[in-house]
Amino acid sequence: MDKVLWTSGTLLGRLDHRTRADLLALGVRRSVESSRVIMAEGAVESHVVLLLDAIAKVTVMMSDGRQALLSVRVSGDIVGETSALNDTPRSATVTTCRPSIIRIIHRAAFRSFLGDHPNGAIEIAGIIADRLRWANTRRVDFASYPLNVRLARILCEMARACGRRTPSGIVVGIGLTQPELATLCGAADVSLQKAARELRHAGIVSTGYREITILDPEALQQIADLAPPDSGSRRGQSGR
Repeated sequence: MDKVLWTSGTLLGRLDHRTRADLLALGVRRSVESSRVIMAEGAVESHVVLLLDAIAKVTVMMSDGRQALLSVRVSGDIVGETSALNDTPRSATVTTCRPSIIRIIHRAAFRSFLGDHPNGAIEIAGIIADRLRWANTRRVDFASYPLNVRLARILCEMARACGRRTPSGIVVGIGLTQPELATLCGAADVSLQKAARELRHAGIVSTGYREITILDPEALQQIADLAPPDSGSRRGQSGR
């Protein structure tokens, strides 16, 4: 498993070879079906889950009964670390988006690992900080950018995290419903429909059942006001 090229932003991608091997030796490996809840919001439990070969969505229940999509997690990510660290109920539900392989690690073993591997503890802290920064960025986006820009940014992020290249474009097939995508963009369903329709009519994306194909990534990045992935910096604001 250590021969896998883990995405750099994930926990397994951040760890050095020895620390990663020690973490992967913990817990129990499980295969789970698509659409399986592997963590439930409000549950009183404290194990963590490593996503070995998986894509999962993180959702919370809103006051009106709808599920709000918070984020998407991919192979190499860890979920459930907050409950393991501070002994609180689960703050969100995690659901697999395709057949997945995971590793379940109980709290005692996870905490012992962090005590024995200070560099691993630092990387966990870094991941938590990154997620807080991401949440703050979303708040700024909601206040500063129109919906078409927010949608384009979300699609660019998903394409980089879990997109699959095909001859026709980059397929983001993670089983998101339209209401889930709307909540992630901070928009009403009808507004999201209009923004997605504009992208389709412009030939930038195509949509299918719970699947989006990005036909023109450069055009989508331009709408998102984002620099190309390999440029290392954002473009100036004058083009917005």
